[in-house]
Amino acid sequence: MSLDTKYEDNNIFAKIINGDLPCVKIYEDENILSFMDIFPQTEGHCLVIHKKAASVNILDMPTDALAEVILIVQKVARAATAALSPDGVRIVQFNGASAGQTVFHTHFHVIPTNDGMPESNHASGSPHPTEELEAVAAKIRAAL
Repeated sequence: MSLDTKYEDNNIFAKIINGDLPCVKIYEDENILSFMDIFPQTEGHCLVIHKKAASVNILDMPTDALAEVILIVQKVARAATAALSPDGVRIVQFNGASAGQTVFHTHFHVIPTNDGMPESNHASGSPHPTEELEAVAAKIRAAL
């Protein structure tokens, strides 16, 4: 997909927002949703999306929506750091298929990292069991 792809309202994140697909929630308010990545690269890998901005990537996201979402990215990153005590935290945002974007709804990855610990590749492997994701999400929610 190129950078000028039109938003499709049946993407997986839109289905999560609409309640058509489940997710393990970390944070939700009127406009923003954060949930665990089902293909985590590390323990605590989660996503943050805007629920109302129908944007494919950061280039077409309205600036007011971008401002709202980045504040929650910071909040979730702080909570993940407090809950999991990682050595670092990576904030990732892909734009276009050639850049690694696999879901065409603007989203940010919050990925806690630890020195010497292996990481899975982006969007690879098998989905993690919901119970495992929920256990980590509970720790992060408690630190919000």
